[in-house]
Amino acid sequence: MAFRISNQRWNCPTRQPLISAYVTFRSFKTSARPLLLSWRRPPEAKQQPIRQQRAYLTTGSTQDLLLDGITVVGLEQAIAAPFCTRQLADLGARVIKVERPGIGDFARAYDTRVDGLASHFVWTNRSKESLALDLKQDKDLNVLKKLLKKADVLVQNLAPGATDRLGVSYAKLKDDHPSLIVCDISGYGDTGPYRDKKAYDLLVQSEAGMLSVTGTETEPAKVGISIADIASAMYAYSGILGALMNRSKTGRGSRVDISMLEAMAEWMSFPMYYAYNGQPAPKPIGASHASVYPYGPFETGGGGSVMFGVQNEREWVRLCVEVLELPDLATDPRFVNNSLRSEHRRELKQIICDIFANMSVEAVLRQLDEAHIANAQVKDMQGLWNHEQLRARGRWTKVETAKGTIPVLLPPGMAHARMGKVPDVGEHNAKILAELGLEQ
Repeated sequence: MAFRISNQRWNCPTRQPLISAYVTFRSFKTSARPLLLSWRRPPEAKQQPIRQQRAYLTTGSTQDLLLDGITVVGLEQAIAAPFCTRQLADLGARVIKVERPGIGDFARAYDTRVDGLASHFVWTNRSKESLALDLKQDKDLNVLKKLLKKADVLVQNLAPGATDRLGVSYAKLKDDHPSLIVCDISGYGDTGPYRDKKAYDLLVQSEAGMLSVTGTETEPAKVGISIADIASAMYAYSGILGALMNRSKTGRGSRVDISMLEAMAEWMSFPMYYAYNGQPAPKPIGASHASVYPYGPFETGGGGSVMFGVQNEREWVRLCVEVLELPDLATDPRFVNNSLRSEHRRELKQIICDIFANMSVEAVLRQLDEAHIANAQVKDMQGLWNHEQLRARGRWTKVETAKGTIPVLLPPGMAHARMGKVPDVGEHNAKILAELGLEQ
């Protein structure tokens, strides 16, 4: 299923903006049938919009992107909200990132690994416009409020209660701006005993039980990426798309309330249910699977390792017969089903690694492929940069930064996207203020 949301705007005061959602259902060898859902913005919400730049496409297609014409304002910092709004920008939305004057988003200073720019920042902030405002000053706060009158979406991940104190919370905006969608991303939500706790990614991983199922039995380990930030960003992103679809039918905005803890709790549902009703939780066992075996890394000759997984009894027999060349192992009483293999994983791993010790990584992978056993190389970051599959599928393109051009991956599932410059702090102040009829 593919769908398209367009927000076409006119400067003529006699016409109101029309938002149309085209939902196209495609089936194999059948023609598309579009379903048109339309909504006219209610008169009290009518605003003369700020000018929308045409989204830059990575291909020569003239097709509008999904969110072309939608304006998003981001009161954002760190990872969760910026990653959410970057994905909206990928789909063609105009994203105006509000930052502190001078230093900007503190994620700009996380490191200097990308030609002097921060790796987190360049990842989550392409295709945006930067507006530097000191929201403690009435003049700058009034700029923000004027900007919000012309926006479709506000995304924020400031400290709990900050937008309410500034007068830009959903509760304080909804009456004057009934079509505005407000997405709040917080650590623990705006109610409950954890409401005011500071929440960073690792802390939320810990609260969500993530550290209890990673690492080893003797030493827990955090996930190597900002998974709590990413999880909350993804739910914010999908929640906003849903809110835009709902607005196309009702004409009303809404609030999307995202908690990092709740996003992580959803992703932790498998180990939660595994420990249902007081049963023992999955044990942390490094890179191996907690309940399926063999499924994990196995050492080979020459100091290498491979990753492979057996998911059913047919694959187990093929592994024993075609790869390990130990057909009797398939019926060994210690290993005749997955539960027993998992229980006796140490003995089984030793048997497998003893065989693999006389083989190269390439030979093991070849035999696993021939036996139709799922497998993977254990790559590092340079291996990912140079991954032949990403190159073969044409997933790399480039974006501009203040330091020059850098390579970036196209968003998953998209053949073309808006791939604009990573902005400097306040780079677009003059332009945006002029559109608002204000002086710098």
